[in-house]
Amino acid sequence: MAGGRVQLELSRVVQGRARLGVLKGLGRTGQHSLGIPGCLLYTHFGTVPHLTQETLHTITNLPSVTQVTLSHIAEHQEVLEEFKDGFKKFAGLHDTVLYCSLHDPASPCPTGYTTNKTASVWGSGGRIEVSAAKFMALQKTVQPDWYQSMADGETWQAGASRKRVRKSVDRTLAHLDECLLLHQKSQELDGTAVFGVVEGGDVLEERVRSARETAKRPVAGFCLDGFQTDAMDGDLRTQLVTAVTEELPEDKPRLLQGVGRPDEVLACVEAGVDLFEGFFPFQVTERGGALCFRFDIHSDLERAGEEVQPNGGPGCDDRTQATHFEVNLKDKRFQDDFRPLVEGCGCYCCQNHQRAYVHHLLATNELLAGVLLAIHNTSHYQGFFRALRDALAQDKLDLLKKRLQMGGEEN
Repeated sequence: MAGGRVQLELSRVVQGRARLGVLKGLGRTGQHSLGIPGCLLYTHFGTVPHLTQETLHTITNLPSVTQVTLSHIAEHQEVLEEFKDGFKKFAGLHDTVLYCSLHDPASPCPTGYTTNKTASVWGSGGRIEVSAAKFMALQKTVQPDWYQSMADGETWQAGASRKRVRKSVDRTLAHLDECLLLHQKSQELDGTAVFGVVEGGDVLEERVRSARETAKRPVAGFCLDGFQTDAMDGDLRTQLVTAVTEELPEDKPRLLQGVGRPDEVLACVEAGVDLFEGFFPFQVTERGGALCFRFDIHSDLERAGEEVQPNGGPGCDDRTQATHFEVNLKDKRFQDDFRPLVEGCGCYCCQNHQRAYVHHLLATNELLAGVLLAIHNTSHYQGFFRALRDALAQDKLDLLKKRLQMGGEEN
């Protein structure tokens, strides 16, 4: 069955849309669960950038679902076919649920390379054209627990015509039907869950049509595509996501692609989204940043601030530009700052090192800088999602929103 074993148990629905619950029965044996709202563990070819498996597991409360993408895997299809035992064993990912998406959310793809029969993914060797048959052959080789169906997602950029948007919805539904047909014939994918993709660009009618038609198919959940941070105004995104989630069944999860900034995550949770891709900490790490935003809903909001002046502002959408949720540790003002990255943070980096040390590592291009920042940023981001679930459980969503509006912590 294409629905797999994904079971969504909702414990609360706040303000009519924001959903609190647990995804149960995950994985081929059903032993894993994932709290929602939640995020996936972002990887490059099964590895969290900068971290070995041993280093990664110094971080507590990691997500039970690991994301890999065909853009990283497709060029290694022959090796995986020869290996025969699936990507999870190949990459040493033993105790996790494997989710396979089409594209890397941290690497924007060139547009203009889709046809009625094919989509394109971009690996280190360039473009790889994928038909539905090749896409499903890759899935049989990867043997994921969940996978995103093939889709035409090239209408995320502003200015796409209604005709092009309509075509993307039609193509995506046709791809889904073909993938489901091939899935049902595959013994290798028995018990694997398929997530249908909702497209529609910035056209409300097409978004609604895509959601309604996808919901008619036997899918385990839904991927909401084309809402990337740098592609759409936040208010328009919220309007469209709300319209989409109204059309989707209550008992299946909704995964939003390409959105990771905390304030945008919160807005989309309020619009009915359950799951997010966990690429935001990676982006912050790559530009030498440390996440420092507040999400503690239990302490006094008026407590005097600590820490550092944040960077940028809420409108900093470029993937290489700092947001107001982080500090740039490359800045020379940190060269003699001997405090931890964030006071009170329990991660390995903050417990053992100072801002001045990480600044030195960045200034001298030491690889350890990425390791320490990845540990902190991943831990901090997971802490935010725990706080988000607590806020929903305790009716403190407005307080969390005020925390996020404060951005980074001030001197």
